[in-house]
Amino acid sequence: MGAYSTIAFKPELCDGCNACMQACGDAKGGETLADSRIQIVPDRGRFELALCRQCGDPKCVANCPAAALSKNEETGTIEWDGDKCVNCLLCTVGCAYGGIAYNAARGHVVKCDTCGGDPACVKACGRGALKYVTTARIYNEVGALEDLFVPGLAGCQGCNTELIMRHTLRRVGPDTVLATPPGCIPGMGSVGYNGLTGTKVPVFHPLLTNTASMLAGVKRYYKRRGREVTALALAGDGGASDVGFQSLSGAAERGEQILFVCVDNEGYMNTGMQRSSCTPYGAWTSTTPVGERGKGKSQDAKNLPVIMMMHNCEYVATASTAFMEDFYEKLEKALDASRRGFAYLHLYSPCTTGWRFPSRKNIEVARKAVETNFVLLWEFNPRDGLRLTHPVDKPRPLREYLEAQGKYRHLSPEQVAHIQAGVDHQVAFIRGLADGSARLPAM
Repeated sequence: MGAYSTIAFKPELCDGCNACMQACGDAKGGETLADSRIQIVPDRGRFELALCRQCGDPKCVANCPAAALSKNEETGTIEWDGDKCVNCLLCTVGCAYGGIAYNAARGHVVKCDTCGGDPACVKACGRGALKYVTTARIYNEVGALEDLFVPGLAGCQGCNTELIMRHTLRRVGPDTVLATPPGCIPGMGSVGYNGLTGTKVPVFHPLLTNTASMLAGVKRYYKRRGREVTALALAGDGGASDVGFQSLSGAAERGEQILFVCVDNEGYMNTGMQRSSCTPYGAWTSTTPVGERGKGKSQDAKNLPVIMMMHNCEYVATASTAFMEDFYEKLEKALDASRRGFAYLHLYSPCTTGWRFPSRKNIEVARKAVETNFVLLWEFNPRDGLRLTHPVDKPRPLREYLEAQGKYRHLSPEQVAHIQAGVDHQVAFIRGLADGSARLPAM
C-alpha cells in the first residue's frame, strides 16, 4: 500500500467560523450545516475536527457486514456503495474520528470523499486551519529509491541537515560524485570514520576554500572520460558564503556543470556555533554573545541566493524542509539545469543546538520562517526570471518565529523592529523582481 493525500487540521488557527462546513454542504447539495461531511466541534475553548481520515486500516470497512465500504487503493479514499448499505450503522461505531455519520435527511450515512482531490472545505478556509497535504506523492515516487547515506550518521538529535542529505542524494542517484567541505555534513559522518565512508557514492572532503573548483575539475575529468555523472556539493553556509565564496562565484561565472546545495543553518554550527555572514541580525552565537554590551550579531545577513542569482546561473532557488513538495520540484529542476550549467539550491535548515529550541520543533520552526516571510521561497532562471513558489500574502506575526528560538530571547523592541523592517524590505524587493517592477541589470 502506498501513501495518500489527506486533509490536515491545525486547531490553533481555527476560529470556528464554519466556512468549511458551509462549503462542504454546498458542494454536496445540502441545505444546512448538518449536511456537511466535515464538522467543527467546540472543545474546551478551542475547536476539534470530526472528519474521515481515510485510514490505512479503516475500522469502518472492517465493521461493515455488507461490504458497502471499501478502500480505494489508487486514491486512498474510503468509498461508500449505497446499493449495498443496509443502514446498520456499525461503521459509525468503528470510527474513532466521527468521520462517518448518519444523515437523517438523506436516510443513510455520509462521509468525506475529498471532493475528488480538490476539497471544497480547504479552499473555503481563510485562516489556513485546513490544508490538503499532497506530499504523499513524494513517498510514492521516490520511496523505493536507495538511501545513499549509510544508517547511523552522527547528527544532533532532530537535525534537519540529515533529512536534507538523505532526500537529496536519494533523488540525485548513484551516478554522483559528492563534495562535502568542513561543516556539519562531513562532521556527522558523510565522509566516514576509520577508512569507511558514510556514503554509497564517491565522496571527497575539500577545503572550505575550494569546494566548487575541485568539483569542477572532477566533472571535467569525467566528461573527458566520456562518463556522465552529477557533480554535487553539500556545503554549509560558512563554506559557501564566506571563505568558500571565491570558488563558488568563479564556478558559477564560468557556468560549470555543478549542482551546488547550500545547507544554511545560519552559522558555523559544527565547530562551536560561531557566526557566519548568513547569520541574521540580532542572533546570539558564540562569537556574537549577549551581555552587558553585546546584543547579538550587529549586521544583517548576506542574501546569498540573490547574489548567486546575479551570476545569471542556469538555475537558482530557495527551499525549506517544511515544504518538501516545493523542495523536490526545485531539486528536479536543479538536477536538469546542472547538465547545462551551474545550478544553486539554498536550503534553509534550522539548527536545534545552535538556535536553542527543542529537537521536536525543527519542522515547526522551519515552517514558521516561511509563514512569517522571514524566509521567501522562490526560483530563478535566466529565461523566465524570478518566480515566487510559495507566496505568503497574509504572514503570521514575526514574533511567533523569533519567540520559537532561544537565540533571539534577548531581543529588544528596537531590534525586533529592525528585523521586521528587513523582512518587509526583502519581501518588497523579491516581489518586485517577480512582478517586473524591479529588474536585474541587463546582461
